Amino acid sequence: MQQVFEYPMTYPGWWLDYYYIFTWVFGMLLLAAGWAFFFRFGKFNYGIDLGCLWKSTLLLVLTTFSLGAPNYYNTRFVAEHGQEGDRIVVTDDAVVYDDRNGEATTFRSQDIVRIYQEELAFNPPPRIFIVAETGGVRDSIYVTENFPSWDNMLDAVSGHSGVAVELR
Repeated sequence: MQQVFEYPMTYPGWWLDYYYIFTWVFGMLLLAAGWAFFFRFGKFNYGIDLGCLWKSTLLLVLTTFSLGAPNYYNTRFVAEHGQEGDRIVVTDDAVVYDDRNGEATTFRSQDIVRIYQEELAFNPPPRIFIVAETGGVRDSIYVTENFPSWDNMLDAVSGHSGVAVELR
């Protein structure tokens, strides 16, 4: 019997594929605005000018923010929404993971050696890995807890493979 589990898509496909470009462009535009402000109102002399301290501080803060904000958003976004549109098909003899771009990863049920939740999650939600060994090569796929009916899917994979699920 075939069971299909799918991540819902809460964002359009083009945003899921290219969000990082928009966030980095936004960050660089913010940095450019800071430099434009600095060049417009900055005094360029080589002596010590404490009036320039607030402008230098502004550039330091804007540089930190323009590099840090896109990095923070991209890291958090891929952790929460990176698998949207992907689906997992569980059959009696295989587990097939199809990502939204059409690439498929297939594990035979007898090749699955471990199903476990990561020890420490740096970017929530925590990942649950399905590890298979085929021909001496280990490969894995993962699902997160924001995957609808993830527990039913893991029970189905565990039932077909005979490997117990190790959750924290």
